[in-house]
Amino acid sequence: MEAANNIDLQRSRVRRQAASVTDLYKSYGDRHNRVSAVAGISFEIEEGEFYTLLGPSGCGKTTTLRCLAGLERTDGGQIVIDGSVVSSHRPNVFVPPDKRDIGMVYQSYAIWPHMTVFENVAFPLRASKQRLSKSEISRRAEAALAVVELDGYAGRMAPQLSGGQQQRLALARAVVREPKLLLLDEPLSNLDAKLRDHMRGELRDLQRRLGMTTIYVTHDQTEALAMSNRIALMDQGRIVQEGRPRELYQKPANQFVASFVGNTNLLEAEVMERNGENWLVRTAAGCLEVGCPDGVRPGDAVTVSVRPENIAISAELPSSGNVLDGEVETFMFLGELTECWVKVGSERLRIRQHPNFGFAHGQAVHVQIPYEVCTVISNERGVAAPQYQKAPTARVSP
Repeated sequence: MEAANNIDLQRSRVRRQAASVTDLYKSYGDRHNRVSAVAGISFEIEEGEFYTLLGPSGCGKTTTLRCLAGLERTDGGQIVIDGSVVSSHRPNVFVPPDKRDIGMVYQSYAIWPHMTVFENVAFPLRASKQRLSKSEISRRAEAALAVVELDGYAGRMAPQLSGGQQQRLALARAVVREPKLLLLDEPLSNLDAKLRDHMRGELRDLQRRLGMTTIYVTHDQTEALAMSNRIALMDQGRIVQEGRPRELYQKPANQFVASFVGNTNLLEAEVMERNGENWLVRTAAGCLEVGCPDGVRPGDAVTVSVRPENIAISAELPSSGNVLDGEVETFMFLGELTECWVKVGSERLRIRQHPNFGFAHGQAVHVQIPYEVCTVISNERGVAAPQYQKAPTARVSP
C-alpha cells in the first residue's frame, strides 16, 4: 500500500487542468448522404471532476468520446485538454491521440493476452517517448497495480484474471502514465450485475483518490446517477440537459429526460385555475394541485411527472395532499421493494412501496400524491416550462 500512497501523493501535487468542448460537430457518410452523430455540443469539465455522457444507443456519446481521444476527426468545433487546443478548424489543429495526454479504457478492456499483468501495465511506459529507466518503469507499474489492488498478480498472465480483475488491469494501464484526462467507454457493461455494482464503487473510489479528471460514457442511468459529479444527457447528437444527478432526476427539463433518467409516471394535463401559490390541473387520473412554471394560463396543456417512489397507497383516507381513488391491478415483489400498478381514473400509475406491501389484487385504495413531488414539464406542443439553466460546474475537493 506504500506504493499506492506514493502515487496518490504525487498526483495531489500535480495541477490538473479542465477539458472543454465547444460547438462540436461530427457526421458520417458521403456528401450526398450525411448522418449527423454529434450536432454542436458544448461542455466544460473542472479538474478532478467525474463527468458522464449519458444517453441511449446512437445518441452520439461514444462519438464524442472518440473525438476527445483523437480517434475521430471532427467536422467542426474545438476541443481543449489541459489548456491546449487539440482539435480545431479555425485555425486548423489536430493533435494525434498519442500526444493528447489521455488514458482510455474501452468496453472490451483491450488487454494483451500474451503478456503478464505487469507487462500490460508497463508497456505504455516502455512505448513512451519519455525514455524512462527500467527501475522507474518498474516503480510506476507497481504503484499503478497497487492502486487497483492487483500488486499480488503481477506475474500472472492477463487472461487468467477474472472479469473484475481485468477491468482493474485496464484501469491500471490507463492511469500508469498519469494522464491529464481519463476516458471510460462503458467499462462495466461486460460484467454481471453483482460485479458491476461492486466495481462501480471501486471505480469511483479510485477516481476520487487519484483526483483524475474523468469522462465516463454509459447508457445506464443508475451508473450515471451513482458515480457522477455532473451528467450530460444526450439525445440525437445533442445535450438535452446537463446538471448534477439529483437535478436531472428531480427537475427534468422535458419528457425525454424524465422518462430516461429513472422511472416516472407522465400525466398529460390541462391547467384549470390558480389555487393560492399552486395551480389545479385536470388529468385522466383526476384533478391535482401542482406547482406550475411562470407564464402558464388556464387552458394550457402541460405534462405532470411523478416518480413511483413518491406516491403512497393507503386503506384509510389521508388527511392532506392530492388524494385519488384507485384499484390495485398487479404487483411484483422485488426484494427491497414492491412495485405495483394501480388503476386511477383511466390512468395506470406505477408505484413503489415497502416490501411488506399488504394489499391484494382488485383492492380499492387511496392514492396520495403530494403536490411538492409533482414536476410540471413541457409537452410536445411546446407549452411554457421553466427555462433550463446550465448547471454550474461542480466544485470537486482534491
